Amino acid sequence: MSVDSLETGPRTPGIATRGETVPTVPPAETAAPRTAVDVSALLERGRTLATPVLRSAVDRLAPPMDTVAAYHFGWIDAQGNPADGDGGKAVRPALALLSAEAAGRAPEVGVPGAVAVELVHNFSLLHDDLMDGDEQRRHRDTVWKVHGPAQAILVGDALFALANEVLLEIGTVEAGRATRRLTTATRALIDGQAQDISYEHRERVTVAECLEMEGNKTGALLACASSIGAVLGGADDATADTLEKYGYHLGLAFQAVDDLLGIWGDPEATGKQTWSDLRQRKKSLPVVAALAAGGEASERLGELLAEDAKSSDFENFSEEEFAARAALIEEAGGREWTAQEARRQHAIAIEALDAVRMPQEVRDRFTALADFVVVRKR
Repeated sequence: MSVDSLETGPRTPGIATRGETVPTVPPAETAAPRTAVDVSALLERGRTLATPVLRSAVDRLAPPMDTVAAYHFGWIDAQGNPADGDGGKAVRPALALLSAEAAGRAPEVGVPGAVAVELVHNFSLLHDDLMDGDEQRRHRDTVWKVHGPAQAILVGDALFALANEVLLEIGTVEAGRATRRLTTATRALIDGQAQDISYEHRERVTVAECLEMEGNKTGALLACASSIGAVLGGADDATADTLEKYGYHLGLAFQAVDDLLGIWGDPEATGKQTWSDLRQRKKSLPVVAALAAGGEASERLGELLAEDAKSSDFENFSEEEFAARAALIEEAGGREWTAQEARRQHAIAIEALDAVRMPQEVRDRFTALADFVVVRKR
């Protein structure tokens, strides 16, 4: 994609409504029909195999961090009673198990990698919720809201340490290789979060900068998840690197859909406020693409966002004011461009699989998970 020749499609007027569900972003047409794969079964397999090991790792934490972490994962409620909360989509554990199968090993070989990646992911969520001021995640109050900022920071740090323990205690050369990839991905994730926060205070961010940030913040860990099981299973670096390419571009597609949901997602599905990313002044892909498009709607949006950055009353904006900004983003083409970018990144991810020799059924599952990422509504 050339940033200088950014194409956003026709600039037709858009109407943004409160809690409008984002239309699905179907993958581009392929020459051959997809093989039917039960994605829900893949995700459930990841949960079933990884959750007992994940719980065992969390149990190592000193009180009250063990309880706070259990609340975050949805295993207990705010009063400490057992709960069956929403533990998230479980895409990363599913990918870690699949990557072990791509290396010709049993999915169980990828379990420590699945758990380690999930611990790092949740470390980032605990810190992100606090930094972003998010009060809701997965339809419940966030950890910092219930247990305080200090516990959110400490438990996040503890989960990151646990992730490395879970891998290193395997004691193999492969575990060391996997840990190195995980720590590299974690550093990139933190870089991405730092970029994301810094962009909130800038009037303009380029599309290239936004994609770099999202590649760090989301792509790096999905890349690691897509290769870590293969590494634990003894795959060579060339195979792992190719699987990482699949995961990286899948991560960019994943984040593009997240950016759409962050503005137009249904709160009933996402568990977040209406216009969530606009309330946080995030320079997400739809916003950045709209600002780069040029034209009347783009210019008016830029003026409004510049005024917003100086406003002392921004937090008290009405639903109508946020809806007006979302409508300008859509009118300038930011919504459609982001949907197209999700499809483009999805296609690159699928193409990367061609360079890895693996059983066809494993390839079909990787493809089905990629399809799931771009048609989800939460």
